[in-house]
Amino acid sequence: MTATPRQRGEAPPAGAGDPAFDRPAFVEAARVLEPVVHRTPVEASTTLARRAGTPVWLKAENLQRTGSFKIRGAYLRMSRLSAAEQARGVVAASAGNHAQGVALAARELGLSAKIFMPADAALPKVAATRQYGAEVVLTGATLGEALAAATAEVGASGRVLIHPYDHPDIVTGQGTIGLEILEQVPGVRTILVPTGGGGLLAGVAAAVHAVDPDVAVVGVQAAGAAAYPPSLAVGHPVALERLSTMADGIAVPLPGTVPFALIAEHVREVRTVGEEELSRAVLHVVERAKLVVEPSGAAGVAALLADPGAFPGPVAVVLTGGNVDPLVLLRIIRHGMSSAGRYLQMRVLVQDAPGRLAALLAELAAVGGNVVSVEHSRTGAGLGVDEVEIAVELETKGPEHCEAVLTALREQGYTVLRP
Repeated sequence: MTATPRQRGEAPPAGAGDPAFDRPAFVEAARVLEPVVHRTPVEASTTLARRAGTPVWLKAENLQRTGSFKIRGAYLRMSRLSAAEQARGVVAASAGNHAQGVALAARELGLSAKIFMPADAALPKVAATRQYGAEVVLTGATLGEALAAATAEVGASGRVLIHPYDHPDIVTGQGTIGLEILEQVPGVRTILVPTGGGGLLAGVAAAVHAVDPDVAVVGVQAAGAAAYPPSLAVGHPVALERLSTMADGIAVPLPGTVPFALIAEHVREVRTVGEEELSRAVLHVVERAKLVVEPSGAAGVAALLADPGAFPGPVAVVLTGGNVDPLVLLRIIRHGMSSAGRYLQMRVLVQDAPGRLAALLAELAAVGGNVVSVEHSRTGAGLGVDEVEIAVELETKGPEHCEAVLTALREQGYTVLRP
């Protein structure tokens, strides 16, 4: 994990102190949103608190309407359009969460919405967007290509583009989460915020610092889609050439101009977390907090698990979304169990004789292993005429249990090979 701190004492960037992001602006945004959005709960995490040595609270925006925080900025932005703009309708581009936020906000306001989504967008997110009443167009391989199509639609139809993060109203709407955290977690010292284009991070940081400048606001990006560290290092947004992460909700190649200025001014640091750390975080939140989150939504928890002593407490972590395909969630949980040493894969060579498979399974049961799958093969390179290879996937209690299983099998004379 890497970190890029903001240098203290630097001159504030252009746009610092903009009244669009002062305390009254966020209070007014909260008033507009109050009838529309949920005031999502914060849940204490005793397991994370023990690791961090300080109270840890989870701000459950995964329980927000549409399953993510995006409805906040989308509704605020669209509520401030002129009557003529509202009559023309809106257009947006999104991998899923912003799409649903725009679709629901449009339905609430009685507007027409057309959403461009990447061709491989998660099917549950596509279905939900359509169910909220929006027209969905699947196009392009990336969010950038979908955004280009949405921008072209503006010129063709006159619809108003609702950008996912690069607009003052979007930033202000997302920032209302920061006001809620200050009220729900008295004395909070650090807020961890998953970060893609930066709208949420910028809004939370600006809103919080309008009330308490001493709270540390920390952004967290997926290492394979971390545009902010290099951008902050040179002082302006820099586009990434490629993205590679399971956290599609924060896979954004270029920071937004509006959020970048606020983040440079208000955010203490932007950290990065790897794919294994993300999968472990999803598993941790599901198992310990009993909350379903997508990988991007768990990025803050991943940072805390990776470096638990780094953040002054009490700590609040924003769980930004819970819209994850169930099949993807299964793969993530399995990966998380593997990276946590609780999922063992091995190949065992045995004699090709009746009862050998049953004997192996009995040995695994005796050492407390929970067999997930078994594959039995009589043919393969390197196998003798009288040998069988048995591939086993096993759930264990942790790294020490994995070693105990392997030791027990070898002591019984089995030839055990790891993938």
